[in-house]
Amino acid sequence: MTQAHELWGPFALRLRLRCGSLELRAVTDLDIPGLVDLALDGIHDPSRMPFLMPWTDAPRDQLPANTAAYYWNARASFSPDRWLLDLAVRVDGELVGVQGVAARDYLVARSAETGSWLAQRYQRRGIGTAMRRVICVLMFDHLDAEEVTSGAFTDNPASLGVSRKVGYVDNGTQRMQRRPGELAFNRRLVLTPDRFVRPDEPVEVEGIAELRRAIGLDR
Repeated sequence: MTQAHELWGPFALRLRLRCGSLELRAVTDLDIPGLVDLALDGIHDPSRMPFLMPWTDAPRDQLPANTAAYYWNARASFSPDRWLLDLAVRVDGELVGVQGVAARDYLVARSAETGSWLAQRYQRRGIGTAMRRVICVLMFDHLDAEEVTSGAFTDNPASLGVSRKVGYVDNGTQRMQRRPGELAFNRRLVLTPDRFVRPDEPVEVEGIAELRRAIGLDR
C-alpha cells in the first residue's frame, strides 16, 4: 500500500526531544481542523498583530478555509527552488501550534527563515523556545544550513526573547506596513551554528532522507 511519505517526502519527518514530550511532524490534513480550533480560540491579543501577514484578522467564518488553503498551497508549491515546511507541534500528544521554516534558492544560499505560532493558552511555558531549538537542530545538523534567520516586530518582546535564548543576534530593522495604514518596525535576526544555544536533550530525527531528497540536497 502506498504510504503518505511516498507522495510527499516531508510527511516522513519526525522530530522529538528524546527525554521530553515535544514532537514536531509535517502538518497533515488531519491536523488542520485542530489547528483551526486553536487559532479560533486565540493566538494573540486582537489589539496587537505579531504576524507579517495578518492572517488572524480574517473573519471567523473565513479563517478555517483560509487556513486549509494555506497548508494545501504550501505542499503544492514545495520545490527545491522555494519551499515552506510547516510542522505541527505536540506536547504530550496534544496539538499546541506550528513551527515553520522556509527557504528560497536553498541549494546555493543555505539560509532559511523560521516562523511559528503557539496557541495563547500554551504560551509562557517554554514551548516556543523548545520548538525553535528543535527546528534549528534540523537545519544545522541535518540540512546543511549555514544560517537561520527570523524576525519579530519590536512590540513583540516574547518572540524576540525566544530568539535571543536560542542565540540569534540582531541583523537590522525594517520599516513595514503591518495592518493597512499601520507602520511597524520589524527586527531582523540571524543565527549561525557557532552561536546556537542547543536544547538540553538530544533530538531524535526520522525521515531525513526523504526530506533531503524533497529539497534537492540528495538526488
